[in-house]
Amino acid sequence: MPIELNKQETKEVLASLHKYFGEEFEEELSELRAKFLLDYILKEIAPFAYNRGVKDAEMFFRGKLEDLSGTCFEDGLTYWQKKKK
Repeated sequence: MPIELNKQETKEVLASLHKYFGEEFEEELSELRAKFLLDYILKEIAPFAYNRGVKDAEMFFRGKLEDLSGTCFEDGLTYWQKKKK
């Protein structure tokens, strides 16, 4: 599943890339180079973060599912027990 940004996200990321290159490398990044760099990052690097996020989410939900009966369990036939108190 390719990682895609909408227009607003792309605009914000490109602005961040321009700022990063200006402040960290004291180099001005052209709009075309910034777009190529963003495209490269989205295709080559971002999938690692995406896959890690999916794996972390899977582990989180598996943990919740393993304890589902303990978390989501309600005793039945308790009406009379509660009424006696």
